[in-house]
Amino acid sequence: MQRYYSVGSNMAATDETSALLRSFECEQNLLSRPDGSANVRQGDTSVLAAVYGPGEVKMSEEIIDKATLKVIFKPKIGLPGCAEKLQERLLRNTCESVVLAVLHPRSGVNIVLQVIQDSGSLLSCCINAACMALVDSAVPMKCLVSAVTCAVMEEGRIVLDPDSKQEKESSAVLTFAFDSRENNVVTCSTKGCYTPEKYQECLSACGAASRNISSFFRQAVERRMSKEL
Repeated sequence: MQRYYSVGSNMAATDETSALLRSFECEQNLLSRPDGSANVRQGDTSVLAAVYGPGEVKMSEEIIDKATLKVIFKPKIGLPGCAEKLQERLLRNTCESVVLAVLHPRSGVNIVLQVIQDSGSLLSCCINAACMALVDSAVPMKCLVSAVTCAVMEEGRIVLDPDSKQEKESSAVLTFAFDSRENNVVTCSTKGCYTPEKYQECLSACGAASRNISSFFRQAVERRMSKEL
């Protein structure tokens, strides 16, 4: 079954911050072979995520007291390079912080992320897609995780969920991932130059926007469960 939802930010825009998020859509249970799958679209940026497991794992990768989590990041064109390997590491660390791996020792959970279209805010879209695919696969999790990217423009204005053009024109791009329970920072990735004060402004703006995405995730889970009952 395919499911579509959308979410928007209800934050108030100020002179310092452009608080509107691009349209956010999610479609789960797309693929038949994986245990869970999701396609997340943020504006024109689209990522397809698939989760396999918990299942068997190679003996060399086996961990006695918890599951082995592996992330494979596939760019839209070409083979993965150093940048993609860094993305994999960030995504794996993010997912490991919320997945209850101790419930499935000596097993493996593989998350495959395929970039369909990159029109900005790719990392946050990947994190959100991985989270929804994990939910679809019923892998045990402590909580959900939601990610937001922001760009610091040359004049100091903060733009949430920037597109590719805005990222190129910005002086810094920051991505934050937050847990859904206490809205604590799970992952932070930054690129460019910014002041400590501007970092705090970005953290605050992204934290407020992530609550809308977390609420959207909860509604998606509730709607799914209500249909299955």
